[in-house]
Amino acid sequence: QVQMVESGGGLVQAGGSLRLSCTASGGTFSMYAMGWFRQAPGKEREFVAGITRYGSNTYYVDSVKGRFTISRDNAKNTVYLQMNSLKPEDTAVYYCAASGGRLYPLKMDEYDYWGQGTQVTVSS
Repeated sequence: QVQMVESGGGLVQAGGSLRLSCTASGGTFSMYAMGWFRQAPGKEREFVAGITRYGSNTYYVDSVKGRFTISRDNAKNTVYLQMNSLKPEDTAVYYCAASGGRLYPLKMDEYDYWGQGTQVTVSS
């Protein structure tokens, strides 16, 4: 069983930056592709960014391309999401997730383990 804990959320003004972290325990971190999702109030949870097991490939939803960067440090069992040029529409609870069975998981049901989420609020 893999447990994951997110941190780094908070309140930031539009145009600002935040870096989210997600640290995993209970498994071999490098065996999992990792992803970040977000869920805004009244909306479905959506995929934001993903990274393959050793970090060689990353992929993003169009709305964050050029602004967000996903990375990982397998020695620290941690995945990061650097968020720049934040917009009010980025406001959401952000979740990290781990997938053991897919190379490029995109959908929620392709991920096996989830963190508890961290709130990101962007004020205008």
